[in-house]
Amino acid sequence: MNPKTVDKLAKGILWATGYLLIAILVVFIGYMLYKGLPVLTPHFLFSASSDMEAGGGIGGQLFNTFYILFLSMVVSGIIAVGAAIYLAEYAPNNMVTKFIRLSTESLATIPSIVLGLFGMIIFVDFLGMGFSILGGSLALSLLNLPLLVRVTEDALRQVPDTYREASLALGATKWQTIYKVVLPAAFGSIATGFMLAAGRAIGESAILIFTAGTTVARKLGDFDLFAAGETLAVHLWYIMGIGLVPDRIEIANGIGALLIIIVLFLNLFFIVLQRHFAVK
Repeated sequence: MNPKTVDKLAKGILWATGYLLIAILVVFIGYMLYKGLPVLTPHFLFSASSDMEAGGGIGGQLFNTFYILFLSMVVSGIIAVGAAIYLAEYAPNNMVTKFIRLSTESLATIPSIVLGLFGMIIFVDFLGMGFSILGGSLALSLLNLPLLVRVTEDALRQVPDTYREASLALGATKWQTIYKVVLPAAFGSIATGFMLAAGRAIGESAILIFTAGTTVARKLGDFDLFAAGETLAVHLWYIMGIGLVPDRIEIANGIGALLIIIVLFLNLFFIVLQRHFAVK
């Protein structure tokens, strides 16, 4: 077959695959929004949930979702950025460093339900936190760590060495160079890792079922770290699995649409951050 014909055929197949993927995504998101947007009324978003009667809302679960997401991203972000700085800037290229990287990558392969069981054993039982927002946040941090460490380390390594050399030549210390030069230059790529981790964490249910529980505080906006921490994803699983509310299908459609909207806005937020801190 003529090489030009093969090239055109391959290009056509690749373009068709890309358009098919976009079409599937548009159909999926469009269907979820079509079914769920009519449910997203102020009463549904901000009122308390109901275990038996129709007409309940998701106010407590919505608050817990953002609260646990924020806490888990703070904990995992601090640890991941610190570990990545060590691996990229300070760690020697020896067996210990390779073992740390291997351990981090191995953590990413552990199923989330196993992390949930680990969190229940350590945080819920051994440390006595019970089914709480704090326990769920710490367990969810374990899910975020591998991705954040890997993305942050790669982002730091992609910063040209000329940036470091110029900073050191001007009299800056190594830490000043990392803090004032390297981290800002790598911020765009680091934000991508946080975006992916946040998108995954916000829809996580297996870990939080075992650590944050399937109940929610009746007082909306409860900042108590040891209060029950049912999130939107866990509530979706609960009402469709063992829930008794008669309007559970409508609630599930509303939660599905809301989770999609939240993820889209999170992605937009991190994209704006990337462009704002992009190196000119």
